Amino acid sequence: MDIKKRITVFDAADLPAESAFWAGLLGGTVEAEDDWHTVYVDSQPQLGFQLAPDHQRPQWPDGTPQQIHLDLYIEDLPSAHAEAIALGAELLQAAEDPESPEGFQVYADPAGHPFCLCWG
Repeated sequence: MDIKKRITVFDAADLPAESAFWAGLLGGTVEAEDDWHTVYVDSQPQLGFQLAPDHQRPQWPDGTPQQIHLDLYIEDLPSAHAEAIALGAELLQAAEDPESPEGFQVYADPAGHPFCLCWG
């Protein structure tokens, strides 16, 4: 699979607070959209923050629910999908329009950890 970019994504109810914290810690800047913020360091995207209004702070060490996932940016969805499935991934949410210029599909690894194959 030819992965062009990897983004670790944090779910958060307060995107400005969460993204500003990580931008400050990493010496970066925030690019904000309504329900998504990206922290850039040295002009490169490093972390993503997804609005999750019902986010609950995890309890260490047995935190639930989902707190973090990976976004893997690919160029060829059909081949990346086939490779992920062959390796043991499960498709959790298919893209509404896999032919659109940008989008994502949600998968789970064999242990159930979510990740997205993204394009655009």
